Amino acid sequence: MATKPTMLTEEGLRNLEEELESLKGEKRKEIAEKIKVARSYGDLSENSEYDDAKNEQAIIEARIATIEAILKTAVIIDESNTSTENVHLTSVVTIEMLNTGKRVTYKIVGSNEADPREGKISDESPVGKALMGKSVDDVVEVETPGGVVGIKIIEISK
Repeated sequence: MATKPTMLTEEGLRNLEEELESLKGEKRKEIAEKIKVARSYGDLSENSEYDDAKNEQAIIEARIATIEAILKTAVIIDESNTSTENVHLTSVVTIEMLNTGKRVTYKIVGSNEADPREGKISDESPVGKALMGKSVDDVVEVETPGGVVGIKIIEISK
């Protein structure tokens, strides 16, 4: 079974590598110390500090495995060759919500980098998917939890 490539920007790759380094280094050491201290309290069967530390360790190890899997399939998007004719990964798109007139600017990124609070939406999200391949002045309809919304593309930049 072929693994789907993970599309990342240079910034996204850097952020994942930094997070991985932090988790493998300082975070693992912190957890090992918490487990050591909790063990010193005696009976592990009723030791909530030990249970909490082991749970935290499992979460960190799972995140490490996830990041390593992402990095194995990562494909870096070359932003220097991108055009502003239509929307694609790494495009910065200003849109207008036709029902409210509100304008919002988003950067279209791969799903692993998406963070709407930072203005980054996934190409796999309903809005991102609807915008892909479209041009300035195109109008698209997007199914959202609040119903169908009309969106007009105002500007596309890098």
